[in-house]
Amino acid sequence: MLNPQHLAIFSTIVQAGSISKAAAQLGCGKSVVSRQLARLETDLGARLIQRSTRRLALTEIGEIVLQEARLIEQSLTSIEQLTDQYQQQVRGLLRISCSNAGRKLIVPLIAEFTQLYPQVKISLSLEDQLVDLIADQIDLAIRVSPLPDSSLVARKLAENPRVVVAAPSYLKRAGIPDTAADLSAHACLIYENGGRVYDEWTFIDEEGSYKVRVNGAIQINDGSALVTAAVCGAGILLIPAKVITEELARGELVQILADCKLMPGPPIYAVYPARDWLPLKTSTFIQFLQEKLQD
Repeated sequence: MLNPQHLAIFSTIVQAGSISKAAAQLGCGKSVVSRQLARLETDLGARLIQRSTRRLALTEIGEIVLQEARLIEQSLTSIEQLTDQYQQQVRGLLRISCSNAGRKLIVPLIAEFTQLYPQVKISLSLEDQLVDLIADQIDLAIRVSPLPDSSLVARKLAENPRVVVAAPSYLKRAGIPDTAADLSAHACLIYENGGRVYDEWTFIDEEGSYKVRVNGAIQINDGSALVTAAVCGAGILLIPAKVITEELARGELVQILADCKLMPGPPIYAVYPARDWLPLKTSTFIQFLQEKLQD
């Protein structure tokens, strides 16, 4: 009988790209991982991985075994999830991906969730590029962008209204714009990412949508940093309203151009791999986010 643990370790080695990286992920010694791989190859009577000092390469039989190993892994995961659902226990490690801009919104909610469910541990990855949820073993991603992969499921968490804000110190120094067109004469804080500069702000009137091109000395690829710059009086900022609730409440930022209707931002989604059994920890966290973000 093959040991399923040996197959899981083999799969981890391939995913990690090296035995040493796999050992680090598994929290054991490199020699232990090497012995487990060697034992699996002995049991099968075939070499699965060609090793060199620089890289690993799957053999032909290794490719086939890897596909079957992943099927077994998925089956074991489904059994574990089914058991958790049956036992109604919200527990385990929940891996979450979120953009840097969303950390001001998500991190406080994660802290609250772990207090409600102390048996849950959360690993949060902050990154602006889209991650491969399956390859990176991410349980849940918080996104505002379209789904690039049809094997994923997206559940809408909340709408994402935006506001135009500035610090009282800036408005005292530069004046308050009366119309959206006046923004072109002000210092605006601009988001940029991946070589794209978002210097056109979209408004809506009776005739439809229209764009205002804004200018400013500061461009940043991080939403939280833009908020900090706005609080310091560096300029006017277009930002999702949910991100700056505390700054507005404290009076560090004030809303301007409230009569000018803005094009809302893309809705906030919870994105996760399609599965027959969604783990209770994941479904509970999604429901928690829906309740909090819709408030």
